Amino acid sequence: MSGACDIEVVVFDVLGTMVDEPGGLRAAVREAASASGAESGEASVDRLLDVWREHVEREQRRIAENVRPYANSQVIAREAAERVAGRIGLTDAAALDRLATAAQRVRPWDDSLAVLAGLAGRFPVLALSDASRTSLLRLNAHTGLRWHHTLSAEDARAYKPAPEVYRLALDAAGSPPERVLMVAAHAWDLRGAQAVGMRTAYVRRPAGDPPRRDDSFTWRSSGLEELAAALTGA
Repeated sequence: MSGACDIEVVVFDVLGTMVDEPGGLRAAVREAASASGAESGEASVDRLLDVWREHVEREQRRIAENVRPYANSQVIAREAAERVAGRIGLTDAAALDRLATAAQRVRPWDDSLAVLAGLAGRFPVLALSDASRTSLLRLNAHTGLRWHHTLSAEDARAYKPAPEVYRLALDAAGSPPERVLMVAAHAWDLRGAQAVGMRTAYVRRPAGDPPRRDDSFTWRSSGLEELAAALTGA
């Protein structure tokens, strides 16, 4: 793992990389199903999660293809929640609101807080997320994640892996791309960062997108602690 001495700024994906978004969303969907009196077993929750994810992926793709004007993550999450609610007969407005904002209340992974704090003593650390500005604010407050700077893809009116999203981080960093490290549990995210010249670090998470055999990321690690040790020489 050479080249750590060249890194000046570390940029982190948030959802899935620093927080357990998949687990938090699953718990929220199960809670909504129970509140509506619908079946809340794992198979039923899986089907509802598919409804949610398919909507989010489809709408982000339509935005990327200029079929739909940009809408931030809160808007799309609300639409997904309404689709799930329609499947389970959920009509309570408060329960629907709670489901739609579930991503703002997910828990950090066990290593996220300590490793982020340690790296923040050595590097400027930035969050770069597809989550809206408001969602990031509330998520950071809920989890205790602390950044030197937080960036939302909303500022680029696009979603990763659009290059303009990563350029938000490069502009904020004020460093050459090859001295800025993008950390993510999603290989597709790191490929997007590579496309604008950033260095890349894959961190394995239970529900991330693992690298393909032909991916050549700068680092690959089993967790944030392993990556931090490589970056700091600990």
